[in-house]
Amino acid sequence: MACYLGIDAGTQSMKGVLIDPERNLVSAPVAVHFGKDLPQYRSPDGFLPGDDPVVRHADPVMWAAALDMLLAGMQAAGLPLDEVEGISGSGQQHGTVYLNEDFSGVLPELSPHKTLAGQLEKVFSRKTSPIWMDVSTGRECRILREKFGSDFLRHMTGSDATERFSMPQIMKFAAEEPEKYRRTAVIHLVSSFLCSLLTGASAPIDTGDGAGMNLLDLHTLSWSAEIVDTVPGLAEKLPACVPSDTVAGRLSGYFGKYGLRPGIPVTVWSGDNPCSLIGCGGYAPGSAVISLGTSDTFFGSMRDISSEKFAYGHIFGNPAGGFMKLLCFANGSLTREAIRAKYGFSREDFENAIKNSVPCRYQMLPFLFPESTPPVSGGITGNFEESKISPAEFIRALTESQMLTMRYHAGYSISPERIRMTGGASASRQLRQLAADTFQVPVETGNFSEAPALGAAMRAANSCGNCSFAGLTEKFCAVTQRIEPETSAAAAYERALENFGILMKNNLR
Repeated sequence: MACYLGIDAGTQSMKGVLIDPERNLVSAPVAVHFGKDLPQYRSPDGFLPGDDPVVRHADPVMWAAALDMLLAGMQAAGLPLDEVEGISGSGQQHGTVYLNEDFSGVLPELSPHKTLAGQLEKVFSRKTSPIWMDVSTGRECRILREKFGSDFLRHMTGSDATERFSMPQIMKFAAEEPEKYRRTAVIHLVSSFLCSLLTGASAPIDTGDGAGMNLLDLHTLSWSAEIVDTVPGLAEKLPACVPSDTVAGRLSGYFGKYGLRPGIPVTVWSGDNPCSLIGCGGYAPGSAVISLGTSDTFFGSMRDISSEKFAYGHIFGNPAGGFMKLLCFANGSLTREAIRAKYGFSREDFENAIKNSVPCRYQMLPFLFPESTPPVSGGITGNFEESKISPAEFIRALTESQMLTMRYHAGYSISPERIRMTGGASASRQLRQLAADTFQVPVETGNFSEAPALGAAMRAANSCGNCSFAGLTEKFCAVTQRIEPETSAAAAYERALENFGILMKNNLR
């Protein structure tokens, strides 16, 4: 039987799953936790601790060691790795890995009698990799904005200059450590670095992850010459950017020791957000995903970006073709839990407060803490006085407004016909109902907890096994619950959205 392997290299762990499309089977995930399983890398939370809170780097050798440990663990678990017909992966987006000229020579000569970590120690021109949590590049973002303007950057690359992104990371390294930058032969993303280890040759970057760099021209799907030229010599150090269904190469003989068959195809890896879109079943236009976690995230497929205008959020490549829009809201469960604690409500009380309060009576800007979409320092502003409404009404206004801000910023480019919901707070029936009523579409839930790894496996099955995303989604992204919108409330939510827009315009000038 043909199986496909998906690997997710996240911030704190690396996970792997197998899928068998013919038998509709998906394995239990096998995981390596960086802090617990690889303590020698001194990264209890997935990154190296330091005195400066805005600097977040990881040791790329740790990721190589985790890949060895993961495959050994999957072999020990008795998973049929000998039946794998294709592999792909998901990597935490935006992180950059800097390799010297030895990298291309070491990869094809990897010995199965040694570890990856032991053989890669001397291939890095920079010993650590800035990851997506690194926000130390404010100066570089200002340089990009001053040179190109935010409108140009958003139109060209899908994002304004963003501190967490790869191009500002590269600019900072080139400016602060010019000699190490000069010795850098190739700059990889986390995803393309790990793909390179599997194929035994430097791998390309896919358009899904490449769009998260502030470097990719979304209209030509090639590196923007104007932006690349900001850093001398960068053009020669970037891998090619290719469609997400491209076979990057064939599996290196090194990995035969885990029961995998050398020579099977390896599909170019993508980022965790694009892979999550696939793994949640949101591959097609008309689908959107809401993840309710510490932060809330809204992302969905887009048919076209030619006329897209937006002030916040990001556009990445959709591995199934086209693009996806992503919006992240810092005031997610952190804010909901803070307000619940303020009023001394249990979770059941919180649910009942939403359920038993009148819809659409009050709106607010629900930004208790500093927010990124839009960027504000924090502080709740509403069309009411908190002292004159009940705690239950306040909770209804808060949670309703959290859904309204998603719809407001999604704009017209994403008009979902259905929403898949995931994340810890998706267990709340009332939050699911609020999302359904706000967007006036059904909200579906299922087992999407391993969406990045599952999405990677589905991408491998699509690229290497000619399986359609429609068929894979039906098999592996099954819906367990579905909530329909209250259609009688549609007009009230349209008025609430209008009132929310007025609050935004009057308070965020």
